[in-house]
Amino acid sequence: MARVVKLGQQVWTNYHQTAECNLKDRIELANGDEKNGRAHLKGVAETVRELLREAKQYQIPVRPIGAGWSPSPINVVEDGWLVETLRLNRTYKLSAKDLHEDCDVGAEALLLVQAGATVDEVYESAEELGRSLRTGGASNGQSFAGACATGTHGSVWREGGIQDHVRAVQLVTPERILWIAPRKAVLSDAFVAQTGSEIIRNDRIFAAAQIHVGAMGFVTAMLIETDPVFMVQNIQKAAKIKREHIDWLCRGEFKKFSCEFGLHEEPYFQQLIMNPFDPFDKKSLLRFLYKRPFDASIPPPPPGDMGAGYDALTLLGKAMAESDWFKGEILQLAMEQAYPKNRDVDDPPAIATWGHTTEEHAPIASLFNGSVTMDRSKLSEAFDLIIDSFRRGGGGTVVTLRFVRQAQGLLVPAHWPDNVVIDFDGPNVESSHQGYKKVVEALDDAGIAFTRHWGKTNNLDERRVKRDYEQNFANWKWAQAQVMPDAADRRVFANDELVKLGLI
Repeated sequence: MARVVKLGQQVWTNYHQTAECNLKDRIELANGDEKNGRAHLKGVAETVRELLREAKQYQIPVRPIGAGWSPSPINVVEDGWLVETLRLNRTYKLSAKDLHEDCDVGAEALLLVQAGATVDEVYESAEELGRSLRTGGASNGQSFAGACATGTHGSVWREGGIQDHVRAVQLVTPERILWIAPRKAVLSDAFVAQTGSEIIRNDRIFAAAQIHVGAMGFVTAMLIETDPVFMVQNIQKAAKIKREHIDWLCRGEFKKFSCEFGLHEEPYFQQLIMNPFDPFDKKSLLRFLYKRPFDASIPPPPPGDMGAGYDALTLLGKAMAESDWFKGEILQLAMEQAYPKNRDVDDPPAIATWGHTTEEHAPIASLFNGSVTMDRSKLSEAFDLIIDSFRRGGGGTVVTLRFVRQAQGLLVPAHWPDNVVIDFDGPNVESSHQGYKKVVEALDDAGIAFTRHWGKTNNLDERRVKRDYEQNFANWKWAQAQVMPDAADRRVFANDELVKLGLI
């Protein structure tokens, strides 16, 4: 069983200081002393089910919470229970005898990850076993389960989101402990039964659970698939780009762009942070990561050599703590001061494992963080429109371009074959919100389809969610009803944001 610590009624604020709520109780879950992994997962799930049954009986809404990383209010609950999972952070390796006879992957590639394990903890566990994740978000302080639930992505242009690693989810409702997986099994029925779980092997329900946005139940564990460990070489620099370079990126000519500014090879990861007030006369911050074979003789790099924390929130945090308004020159100064350690092509190579490419950033100030995701082939058409609209709205954020393949999950924002994600990061002031709203309005007026990140400021409602996801939204709602047929069970997970989005 998990240990349950009730910390009492209090006001809680999320990690990025963008939302808060008055809690009826803050509840911390912690691992017990059980050594057997399957028995431990069963005990934790049973503890969570009892908490959810009590919440249902007394009509108390519940929010499971990991790191509380999402800037959106999706992780807050007014007058409810906030159930913290960060101390449920064990990871387990598996053996061949645990696998289903139809399994298409070796046991060495699999990790069982508890819901509270952070992305950084999963990186470390994988690397200890000679394995690696393929992609991840912009930082590593999120809980792995929370990052999956909102479709977190990076800029690995041949990969999707972090949830693409997931092969099964243990999910708890007030009445059930479920093991949700695709039709093609990975773990044996006997193994799953020992976790106390009822098996659901259904591709559509699994695709819903991969990005459940906190509205399908309480995730207690996940089965993830990893790759053999690899390394990446970091190139980061400030450089002026031209309008034609945006067209190259639109066409997916990443090697051509890399040859211009980085190494003469195809990058694994590619990102641009731009000053929208003067994107071609001011320097942009460019970052490339190039895949390399693992070499155990290469020591971990000093902090900063790998561009740790490539999140634009990190880059601007210190400056934002001192000013709530940016215009061209001030914004450029903040960008270049926050990105001082160039690692150019002629510098000694900075090479490290994938897990060393990010680190936690400190939430120095209340931040604005919004994004739009669209078909990459629309980038050239949309770019000037976005920049002009941003200026007309008085926005004061940097604009970041990231690139990602179609990712898994019914409610995944990156659902085109090739995607560009355009982020807006800066101070949490009205000008940031207005600039972002102008961008959204301009894209709609131009008839350019786009989606928004579940964990960021997004100005979404149920009507728009239905429009953006169409049949996938209907399929997701169907899957939710299969998992929780009783509406009273679904209401346990309700908060204002999920109700507004039509997900509860």
